[in-house]
Amino acid sequence: MALSTEQLNLVKKINELKKEKNAVILVHNYQRPEIYEVADFMGDSLGLCVEAAKTEAEMIVFCGVNFMAESAVILNPGKKVVVPNIDAGCAMADMVQALALKQFKQKHPDAVVVTYVNSSAEVKALSDVCCTSSNAVKVVKALSQKKIIFVPDKNLAAYVARQVPEKEIIAWEGYCPIHHNLTKEYVDEIRREHPNAKIIAHPESRPEVLERADYVASTTGMIDCARESPYNEFFVLTECGMTERLCRAIPEKKFYGLCNMCFDMKKNTLPAILRALETEKPVVRVDPKIAARARLAFDKMFALTG
Repeated sequence: MALSTEQLNLVKKINELKKEKNAVILVHNYQRPEIYEVADFMGDSLGLCVEAAKTEAEMIVFCGVNFMAESAVILNPGKKVVVPNIDAGCAMADMVQALALKQFKQKHPDAVVVTYVNSSAEVKALSDVCCTSSNAVKVVKALSQKKIIFVPDKNLAAYVARQVPEKEIIAWEGYCPIHHNLTKEYVDEIRREHPNAKIIAHPESRPEVLERADYVASTTGMIDCARESPYNEFFVLTECGMTERLCRAIPEKKFYGLCNMCFDMKKNTLPAILRALETEKPVVRVDPKIAARARLAFDKMFALTG
């Protein structure tokens, strides 16, 4: 993607200012492609937080959505975390609230709570362990308990249940609209229109969509999958920004994608990033008691997955 003169000037200012302020910019895979130009790290939400913890930076600018920035706060105590747009939320994360989860847990006192990282800090604080889309199966398999409350994505829960049939999975009724709205008919149409393309689906998709895909992978996993695959043409069933990310990462291969945009992800812009660096606002804060309990859920995940 060729940047305009205005965008190039913004990129230059941002890159200069982040060095001056000892800041790192974390960029999720779904961000606008021009934002890639100012990224210190690109990837999925958890991978970005882990990378940030390795740096000596004093400030983190998180280009994603709010639950990701909260995770950065939880995993990087002592560092200031700011976001370009405080209104960048997540529909899936909003589908579970802490009070509702607390009441749900009371109905299943013998179950452990596995919470997808696409959730608020308050929900993570009520959980036994966190997971990502790439390690959810591994986390559930590693637990000694047989009864699992899986929050908040029912489609990822269904994917895990198929991979770990020996466990009882009680799924929360949440979902990602970007992935949940995909249908098996749409996948069949893709097959007809792109007969040479292998289909990569995200595990947040419906079970019948995953059954028709050639590969199932998280956003970071999609890059690894396409790079390692002997095939050269792919259709990617996830948010439209991932197609640009794949084209950038593996330019020798061809990628098609959905016209399906997460508007919250796209709320972040180069001018907003520059403003966040200049003002060091808005700052993302998590109550220390909630952060401490949520950190336990993260640490349990790290312990189970190595």
